[in-house]
Amino acid sequence: MNWIGIDPGLDGAIAVICDGGITLLDTPTISSGKKRDMDLYAIVRLLKGFTCSQDALVSIEAVHSMPGKGVSSTFAFGKGFGMWLGILAALSIPHQAVTPQRWKGIMLRDGGKEKDAARVKAMQLFPQIADQISRKRDHGRADALLIAAWAQGIVNASRTTITGTETALPAFGDVQTPLHVHTELERGNSHVELR
Repeated sequence: MNWIGIDPGLDGAIAVICDGGITLLDTPTISSGKKRDMDLYAIVRLLKGFTCSQDALVSIEAVHSMPGKGVSSTFAFGKGFGMWLGILAALSIPHQAVTPQRWKGIMLRDGGKEKDAARVKAMQLFPQIADQISRKRDHGRADALLIAAWAQGIVNASRTTITGTETALPAFGDVQTPLHVHTELERGNSHVELR
């Protein structure tokens, strides 16, 4: 199973946690003069590559407007989020949107909520790739990685035993998909609610 986390900003990233390890990629962009935009074709190729050969669940940060931001930057941010959702839907990739408050409330409950806190926590949880998130500008990679880890932990925590009692939260490497996710995928529903 591939657990994919997306920080949808222009300076965001894609993180994939799978049996083979962890992959971190900055959001592909293309420039025209001084203007920079998401490279939609590169994003499609990346997502197809991570989802075509095995089960995958994408968790994307549900962004919202920020107080004090200008109208054009708020529009651009929302446009980027909408592009991600459109690509996921067009490719029939199972996905869910998660608010920053929800994933940070679990993943960063021991520390601060600022961007550096996410980098520090990601380095603590995944020391094997700490060199890929060591710079301040790698906050998008750290966020995407923690979003993927959040989804993996939430799905694993939702598993039940035969007696119906909830199992303990397993280590990040334990990747089983709950039955209702498979059922929804068989029905053709690519947007799956995690319970």
